[in-house]
Amino acid sequence: MAVILNIETSTDVCSVALTSEGQVLDHRENYEGQTHATLLSQYVKEMLDYARSREIKLDAIAVSIGPGSYTGLRIGLSEAKGLAFGLQVPLIGVNTLKLLTVSTMFHHFVEDEKVLYIPMIDARRMEVYTAAYNPALEPVLEPQAMILDENSFGNLLGQGYTLVVMGNGSDKTRQVLKHDRIRFVDGVKPVAVDMLALSEKAYREQDFIDVAYSTPLYLKDFQATKPKNPILNL
Repeated sequence: MAVILNIETSTDVCSVALTSEGQVLDHRENYEGQTHATLLSQYVKEMLDYARSREIKLDAIAVSIGPGSYTGLRIGLSEAKGLAFGLQVPLIGVNTLKLLTVSTMFHHFVEDEKVLYIPMIDARRMEVYTAAYNPALEPVLEPQAMILDENSFGNLLGQGYTLVVMGNGSDKTRQVLKHDRIRFVDGVKPVAVDMLALSEKAYREQDFIDVAYSTPLYLKDFQATKPKNPILNL
């Protein structure tokens, strides 16, 4: 089995995990937000020091490629690209929405024969990045940016599915969707230790991304906000 350094920076959590043969060898996490630029390189160094001290050779670098925070994704992917290039190992891209789904499936068993997992990442106002996956991680609804309203996911609910909703965008759904077949799982965040199953699967299947030209999965164009000019607003 491969030894993989996993990097996750798609939301306000900064995390890194060194994994091998289905086990987490070492990991670091910070939940305070806005720390990626200052902590990520230090966390990576500590994982590399751990590997060197035990003469462990890295086989790949895995990074969460989004959707999520524009800044966080850029920081994470840049670090991962540099490591993959410098160490001459392949680069694995992990979809953040799939990561949230896997985390929920592993830690929160749902006893329902017709269930779909609906990961959500906050995208400002009433918009979220979301998708719908069945228990085999096959997309029933492809990853997309969605503005939530009372009709969201109505087609899936109409087909009799139970929807399991998680992620930092799920609170918005509570406000607009009321249905007895929608279940909310609180506290699920994308973290590097939970990337293990997806990154190892990608390595086995040789499913790598380009070290030079790969980009984050943004799902929509970046829109910078202009600060208000107090003079013009007088």
